[in-house]
Amino acid sequence: MPKHDYSKDDIRQMAEDENVQFLRLMFTDLFGTIKNVEVPISQLEKLLDNKLMFDGSSIDGFVRIEESDMYIYPDLTTWMIFPWSSERGKIARVICEVYTPDGKPFAGDPRNNLIRVLSDMREAGFTDFNIGPEPEFFLFKMDEDGKPTTTLNDSGSYFDMAPMDLGENCRREIVLTLEEMGFDVEAAHHEVAPGQHEIDFKYADALTAADNIQTFKLVVKTVARKFGLYATFMPKPLAGINGSGMHLNMSLFTKDGNAFFDEKGDLQLSETAYHFLGGLLEHARSFTAICNPTVNSYKRLVPGYEAPVYVAWSGSNRSPLIRVPNSRGLSTRLEVRSVDPSANPYLAIAAVLEAGLDGLKKKLVPEESVDRNIYRMDAEERTENHITNLPDTLHNALKDLSADEVMKKAMGPHLFPSFIEAKNLEYDAYRTQVSKWERDQYLEMY
Repeated sequence: MPKHDYSKDDIRQMAEDENVQFLRLMFTDLFGTIKNVEVPISQLEKLLDNKLMFDGSSIDGFVRIEESDMYIYPDLTTWMIFPWSSERGKIARVICEVYTPDGKPFAGDPRNNLIRVLSDMREAGFTDFNIGPEPEFFLFKMDEDGKPTTTLNDSGSYFDMAPMDLGENCRREIVLTLEEMGFDVEAAHHEVAPGQHEIDFKYADALTAADNIQTFKLVVKTVARKFGLYATFMPKPLAGINGSGMHLNMSLFTKDGNAFFDEKGDLQLSETAYHFLGGLLEHARSFTAICNPTVNSYKRLVPGYEAPVYVAWSGSNRSPLIRVPNSRGLSTRLEVRSVDPSANPYLAIAAVLEAGLDGLKKKLVPEESVDRNIYRMDAEERTENHITNLPDTLHNALKDLSADEVMKKAMGPHLFPSFIEAKNLEYDAYRTQVSKWERDQYLEMY
């Protein structure tokens, strides 16, 4: 979605012309959940003057009760009127930043945190960090009560067409809605697993890309419900089939263009690209907890289902963690394939950017590229090629994250301890559960 430099008068005029009756003020909590404060249009002036308050103590990872008053400052470039409307008029949304009562950006707001990390990038001499996301999701049928079931809406597979792909009409409606809202949709297709879909939209600067991912999720879920379907971005909703990823394609720009491209470089990649890649590989195990933040994420990161399991890179095959897609020139980019759509996009993008910047700072050189299928290598061959594994549980990922000062910096002193505490509690809650698999496996055996 392109950004618009709307003035306050532009906003007032559009609200009047389009009969906007409600304002949906969006921000994101620690876990990547979109939060809405919905107010009537009568509050528009208060919003434009940064005078709207909310209770921060009710938001995960924000603040304690005794310091709960927070302000929401609208980012007017994100003003957008939803294509759907009620009988009482239209709804406009604007993405907001959270501020403290003394007028400072709140450090517990993941969006503010990404803005902070982007200033590190500018200090390092770059103008933009562009991100092209590839989010996948599943469509499930809903029961009579409107609750999601685990019944898939189709039995299609990669790039299938109707009549196999019964989600095609739903997906088409999602694409049309996104385009109506200003998204530049590059591809939309059925994914490998039954009921699984992918919609890719054009790259944007890091902050806009994170905003777009959040808006995208909202649109997908809203449109799916109109078709009696439930859209989920859970990484691995069903065993035995592929999980959902959210590959991030990334490139750094300077005023002269794409800093990753060098016509004379090996693979036409610049020294900057190789050092950035070195940083990504160096911190890959540590940023896994941020990019794969749920217990369920690690059910996707297993061999045999196309998701990456090993820390390696390649210009030619899709089994490693990081791939260098073929495009060159302005489109030269690195693709991190481990990220899944349960990740908070503001935190995930901040983490990979800080990892890459650390690679630049330390002039890290990546190991040789691995151009064979890693899944077919045995443990000895992987060791010979200096290939390590990604963490295999949230517990192990949190241990790696906790030991990495660069990743602590990427999250900042407010978000980092809140994230570690919340995710350790999540893993402990999971550990105390007894699954059907365990009963089937052990009840009669022992």
